[in-house]
Amino acid sequence: MNNLLIESTKKTPEVSFNTDGRLKISGRSIPEDPTVFYDQLFEWMYFYCQEPSDVTTLDIELEYFNSGSSKAILHILRALVDISKKGKRLSVNWYYEEGDDDIMERGEYYESILDFKFNFFET
Repeated sequence: MNNLLIESTKKTPEVSFNTDGRLKISGRSIPEDPTVFYDQLFEWMYFYCQEPSDVTTLDIELEYFNSGSSKAILHILRALVDISKKGKRLSVNWYYEEGDDDIMERGEYYESILDFKFNFFET
C-alpha cells in the first residue's frame, strides 16, 4: 500500500494520507462531483483500515466544504472511529479559523454523532 498525496486545487483539498498513520485534509472542498474526488480517498481508507497503524492522527484543516464533501468526510471519520474501537489509538484534530463558527460547529456535530472526542484548534 502506498501513501496517497493529492495537491489542492481551487475546488479540492490537499490530501496527505500516509501509511504510518499521519492523515491530513486541508484547504477548500467544493468539487462539482464529490464522488469522483472522494472515491480515491475511500478506496485508500478501506485498505488502510485493514491493517492500520497503531496510532492514527487525522488533521482536518478545511476553510470551507460543501454538503457533498461533508458526507464524504463523515464517511472517512466513521471508518477511522471504527478502527479506534478495535484497540488502535486515534486522534482527530479539527482546525478552524478564528471566528469561523460554522466550521467549528461542523466539527462539534461530527464529534457528537460519532461519540468520539476531537481536539479543536483555533488558528
